[in-house]
Amino acid sequence: MTCIYVRKATLEDLDDIKKIIDAGRGFLKEQGIDQWQGEYPNREDLKRDIDNQTSYVIDVDGKVAGSATLHLGIDPDYLEMEEGAWDNGSEAHYSAIHRVSVSHEYRGQGLAAKLISGLFTVSELLGFKDVRIDTHPKNKGMQHIILASGFTQKGVIRTKAENDDRFAYQIELH
Repeated sequence: MTCIYVRKATLEDLDDIKKIIDAGRGFLKEQGIDQWQGEYPNREDLKRDIDNQTSYVIDVDGKVAGSATLHLGIDPDYLEMEEGAWDNGSEAHYSAIHRVSVSHEYRGQGLAAKLISGLFTVSELLGFKDVRIDTHPKNKGMQHIILASGFTQKGVIRTKAENDDRFAYQIELH
């Protein structure tokens, strides 16, 4: 039986996370999506997430199969929405899921949804019932995963790291 769970990333996971992000960057490029095509996210961003204990991985039988960051509290990118509005306002008590990526070796196994679900559990345990996420308007695969995970599209935000528009989503955990 396969053992799959979400855990905090450690520095020992950094190389695996970087490989997954780089492969994700290539996969996005193949689809004509300009998300992650610059320097962001780089190794320093990923290491900072680990150091700040906001980096998580989905572990499949002891191997890092995917990663994401769980930002706790106000995200500067979410303060202003170009179109739409957050249900609880831009300065509410929320967590935000960023940089979701799954290894190409595990693509198509539903691990991104399991990773997001695991981060819902972490968010709730830490007292965050309002969870937010965003993705590139052309990233149809991620949009499908986000909507299938229960999020509702709220509008459009502009990222500072890539200076680009993103569809913004929100879910209220019960």
